[in-house]
Amino acid sequence: MSDKMVPIEGENHKKRVCYFFDSDIGGFHYGPGHPMKPTRIRMCHSLVMNYGLYKKMEIFRAKPATKREMTQFHSDEYVDFLSRITPSNMNSFVKEQHKYNVGDDCPVFDGLFDYCSISAGGSMEGAARLSRDKCDIAVNWAGGLHHAKKSEASGFCYVNDIVLGILELLRYHNRVLYIDIDVHHGDGVEEAFYTTDRVMTVSFHKYGEYFPGTGELRDVGVMKGKYYALNFPLRDGISDENYRSVFEPVIQQVMESYDPSAIVLQCGTDSLSGDKLGCLNLSMRGHANCVKFVKSFNKPLLLLGGGGYTMRNVSRAWAYETGLAAGVELGPEIPVNEYYEYFGPDYELDVKSSNTDDMNTPAYLDRVKRIVMENLRYTGGPPSVQMSDIPPMPIDDILDDPNRNEDLESPDERRPQRLLDSRRQADGELSDSEDEGEGGRRNHARHHDRDSSSRSNGNEGNGGRKFGMGIGIMTSGSSTTHGAGPSGHSTVARILSTTLVPPSQTETDSSVENGAAELQDKSPTAPEGMEVDEAPNP
Repeated sequence: MSDKMVPIEGENHKKRVCYFFDSDIGGFHYGPGHPMKPTRIRMCHSLVMNYGLYKKMEIFRAKPATKREMTQFHSDEYVDFLSRITPSNMNSFVKEQHKYNVGDDCPVFDGLFDYCSISAGGSMEGAARLSRDKCDIAVNWAGGLHHAKKSEASGFCYVNDIVLGILELLRYHNRVLYIDIDVHHGDGVEEAFYTTDRVMTVSFHKYGEYFPGTGELRDVGVMKGKYYALNFPLRDGISDENYRSVFEPVIQQVMESYDPSAIVLQCGTDSLSGDKLGCLNLSMRGHANCVKFVKSFNKPLLLLGGGGYTMRNVSRAWAYETGLAAGVELGPEIPVNEYYEYFGPDYELDVKSSNTDDMNTPAYLDRVKRIVMENLRYTGGPPSVQMSDIPPMPIDDILDDPNRNEDLESPDERRPQRLLDSRRQADGELSDSEDEGEGGRRNHARHHDRDSSSRSNGNEGNGGRKFGMGIGIMTSGSSTTHGAGPSGHSTVARILSTTLVPPSQTETDSSVENGAAELQDKSPTAPEGMEVDEAPNP
């Protein structure tokens, strides 16, 4: 395995990494022709296991989020709608589908609510473990669905696991920093925390005739949250060097000025070169440099997924970034795994930049960076937050007593799955030959087959409907803009009155209202259907 994983030099100390994966996630299917394919998460997990990264982390299957937990951010009516609608009864919910933007770009598919529960559960439990110092980095590639609004699906996203995870962090942390490197603006998260200074949102994204149409340079937050939302609009084709030249100085200044006690990093891979819906030109290493840089601040870090529509590149990047979190660099050759044919013809891990033109001139980047830095100076340092008792939640009981169900375990099972999930192999404890052979866990990408038979991808419940080909994420040009901030702003003053910050804060400090003007983002969601061009001929 030495050729598959090389320890990273210069790391001060090893990080405790909790990695969340549910084998059911790859069985969901958005519908025929849809670019969003949950299979990419299972592909990534297959690489993680066959590279041997399971030896460096604790791997967990999070408890799916409940309706009650989702309503910490989303409206009761919206969550109830998601839990009831199915492909077989969707004709009875025509009015509701229009109201909640469900049915076209965000289709109804079998297991929709279960899919949302798995995504949100991983992010919430990851945040909870970080807050209780049970790990240093939590990874949930099934999360990062940053477009979902309080009462609206958008951009392939139904439940905003990021907001739910941040709300969990806010119960223990005074200030949380959210960073978004998806090609699309993180509008749902920005909108949720647009009026508070307890969460700073920083988004680097393509802007201009592009979904969702928000994220202008002048969108900086309102009321108590003014200057706590930062946006860095980019043009097509940005290179690794130019991206790094703006990302590192901005984040460095944010860390010095805001001093967060926890960080959430959304690692959308549609900013990679060659993405089906993206238009940037980052290599895998250029994208991963953001993870490495943010990790270097040694703050509790929640790594989440997001966009990414060329599956073989998504799984490459996330597997490589999982390795960085665990303190190792993965070798260049893809190990044999159940999706091996997808990585041909070279079967190499790297995703290289193309020779596309970079429309981001040095003058443009310098000007935008100067304005962003100026906005940052207006914050005047970290805001003070009055402390109070941490409000109890159901997840507290689970994490405080992880052995609560041990009496229910079968006496005939020598090593219960609970113990296997939390086991982390010490370096040098076993060689590959002693453990499982040269192939690693080659044919065992799913570690929970015992109790969760993964659904097949034969989900035909969408009736062959076409998804939002005219507007939304799948079209690079969207002339309409909506939402909070000047970019969509006919409605900047419409601030909803529902408080988001947990009750641990005073009324003044918890003025996290559910955002200015909800966006009507129509964004396509992609089925897990394996398209022919995804799998090169072996």
